[in-house]
Amino acid sequence: MNSSISIFLLLSLLPLFSLSSSSFSSPQINSNSILVALLDSHYTELAELVEKALLLHKLEETLGTHNITIFAPRNHALERNLDPEFKRFLLQPRNLNSLQTLLMSHIIPTAIFASQRWPATGAAVRHETLAGEYGLSLGEDSSGNKIVDSAAVLRPDDVIRPDGVIHGIDQLLIPRSVQEDFNRRRNLRAIAAVIPEGAPQVDPRTNRLKKSAPVPAGAPPVLPIYDAIAPGPSIAPAPAPGPGGARRHFNGERQVKDFIQTLLHYGGYNEMADILVNLTSLATEIGQLISEGYVLTVLAPNDEAMAKLATEQLSDPGAPEQIMYYHIIPEYQTEESMYNAVRRFGKIRYDTLRLPHKVVAQEADGSVKFGTGEGSAYLFDPDIYTDGRISVQGIDGVLFPLEENEEDSNTQKRTTTTSPLVKVAAKPRRGKLFEVTCNMLGAFGKVC
Repeated sequence: MNSSISIFLLLSLLPLFSLSSSSFSSPQINSNSILVALLDSHYTELAELVEKALLLHKLEETLGTHNITIFAPRNHALERNLDPEFKRFLLQPRNLNSLQTLLMSHIIPTAIFASQRWPATGAAVRHETLAGEYGLSLGEDSSGNKIVDSAAVLRPDDVIRPDGVIHGIDQLLIPRSVQEDFNRRRNLRAIAAVIPEGAPQVDPRTNRLKKSAPVPAGAPPVLPIYDAIAPGPSIAPAPAPGPGGARRHFNGERQVKDFIQTLLHYGGYNEMADILVNLTSLATEIGQLISEGYVLTVLAPNDEAMAKLATEQLSDPGAPEQIMYYHIIPEYQTEESMYNAVRRFGKIRYDTLRLPHKVVAQEADGSVKFGTGEGSAYLFDPDIYTDGRISVQGIDGVLFPLEENEEDSNTQKRTTTTSPLVKVAAKPRRGKLFEVTCNMLGAFGKVC
């Protein structure tokens, strides 16, 4: 009897133990959750973005403590009404934070039903979103239609679940921070915020800047990039002053900071970033050049390649700058453009900031190979950073320019070490007949 009672008590306590253990684990989402309803709803474009933004786990944690309200843009608004360039910007891995901010600004951590808690006309109420910095203003227009910020609510209370509700809206809500980030990163040819006043002109007789004259918008700087960069550290360690005045059309410092942060987040290029920022002033120089309108392509060796450099190669004054100058091409190239060029023309010689040396590129094994022989490097991580002004391409080796006169010098050394061949002229010998004749004449008192 006692054993049966103890078994009954043990079975009755099992649900309590399972409940307590589940309370310490991550929140479980049942099939009737608003999050599952979103993934299964007709808002397929929004559901796809939520999955790509890696927000499912965060939303599961939020549903463990709050009910939520989701303002879901219709598929048409994300497919056709959205700028294709802006959509590409959102889907790039480096812009994950912007995509998460954009999606979380459509979610309010409380359930607001259109039939119960919606503010009336003229009494708009602002609610904080999961994005934190961006709030949504809910209200009604003069016609009594429900609105949220600048979007109209087309399908109020479209999907209702115990832990939340989904309202269908006619357009995507874009926070200001995401829009500003997009404006900084997108191709600068599409930005019309600043009207260029024209690049400076150079007097060919004096090689000095003349009074600036109007040039077409987007025209490259007149001064060659080699005249704009700073002298070597043996002459002056100051960064490049650039050819223009105080007013600049591009924020080069911000773009350089952006691409260096991208190198660090990408992984495997910490040594390159350290040389640009700490060991040299090249980061400042590149920022100055970009601010003046120049474009650059940086061939960035990865950490494994930089580790093979000897200490002597970096210890000489100006050596790090010279190595990096040889990895900077004064034109904008992407992985696609370089590969198409080498496929079409074979070997391509790109100018570098280390005059007069050029870097050779050619097609090899379905990729682009830079340099020749043992000192070559392959395009390893393409398009690490591309913003229309700076292009960063990862390579698996450190490049060094070929010494053009190396073979000639070796030949001269071999020539000087060997003994010269000297032609010795033989003394003319008198013939035997001539000698006999002289003896006969000697007998008569004459000497030859």
